[in-house]
Amino acid sequence: MSWPTWLPLRKELTPLTPYGAPQIPAQASLNTNENPYSPSPALQKAIAEAVLGVAAKLNRYPDRDANELRSKLAGYINSTSQMKFTLDNIWAANGSNEIIQSIFLAFGQGSALGFTPSYSMHPLIAKVCGTTWIDGRRNADFSLNVEMATKQIAETKPVLTFITTPNNPTGGSVSISQIKLLADAVAQVGGLLIVDEAYAEFSSEQSAVTLIANNPHVVVIRTMSKAFAFAGARLGYLVSDSSVKDAMMLVRLPYHLSALTQAAASVAIDFKDELLGYVSELIQARESLTAQLHALGLATVPSSANFILFTGFSVDAPKLWDELLGQGVLIRDVGLPGYLRVTVGNEAENTLFISALKELI
Repeated sequence: MSWPTWLPLRKELTPLTPYGAPQIPAQASLNTNENPYSPSPALQKAIAEAVLGVAAKLNRYPDRDANELRSKLAGYINSTSQMKFTLDNIWAANGSNEIIQSIFLAFGQGSALGFTPSYSMHPLIAKVCGTTWIDGRRNADFSLNVEMATKQIAETKPVLTFITTPNNPTGGSVSISQIKLLADAVAQVGGLLIVDEAYAEFSSEQSAVTLIANNPHVVVIRTMSKAFAFAGARLGYLVSDSSVKDAMMLVRLPYHLSALTQAAASVAIDFKDELLGYVSELIQARESLTAQLHALGLATVPSSANFILFTGFSVDAPKLWDELLGQGVLIRDVGLPGYLRVTVGNEAENTLFISALKELI
């Protein structure tokens, strides 16, 4: 962007562009890794009743620390990972991006290391918060080279090291044994290992939350936007040692999480079995969609998430993206030459995507 000369914008922000996927009407919106299944009528009713219950008190500030919600989130993590976390190990905010920003505000006094391509908001938030970002390297197939990563940690000594598993936009997972090696390397340089698990429910790998008890420098970021089909509510959270949670309180804005959000998210956790029931369907659909892409002669990057990165088409990625949009299918150009990413949708959306792709490649 071209900024006016009178605007005292920080110099390091002038070359940046705002994050955002295109919000364009389409028959199949498969670009932002949303869960395609809407809340059931029963859940909609329960949320409406919960919101009605707090509506009469909207003249008062919400629970500043979201204690009830954090207790429920701890219970959910305990049920999936056989741990014994309490609300003192949980912090919740408006989407996982606010969690990431709070981590930088609290701890980003040095440099941060991440292994790209990965979630693009990590380096963007680092720059906005004034933290030096270091691009780590991956293998040619986008998998994480743990040996190379530990060397980079030792060499650069970052205060924050980020890994995303399953990785966005590539879809690959990092095993718990590999994460432990990274955690050991981070401990040697006195930093924190930030494990972004936004898509964890779609993966069979053990969660890094199981490392926290013996590795208090491991911080895990989760979200309700993906598997919980709750993207519109904006609820992210971290699982950590209680000291990390306490640091979040230093940098949080007062009353940052509205009473409406807290009420809706609490109900969603009560309906977790229903919501997470769609995960197995999406995993099956992911495997089916992968097979159909292979049948078209395309190649895919192995995915443990609810999206697939694919390549092998003869036209430029931006051109194919635009042609698919012309057919009513919106997917994501993630900026990797020769690759596009498609979210796993419902049966109708997936069928439309494959049908349009057949016509165009």
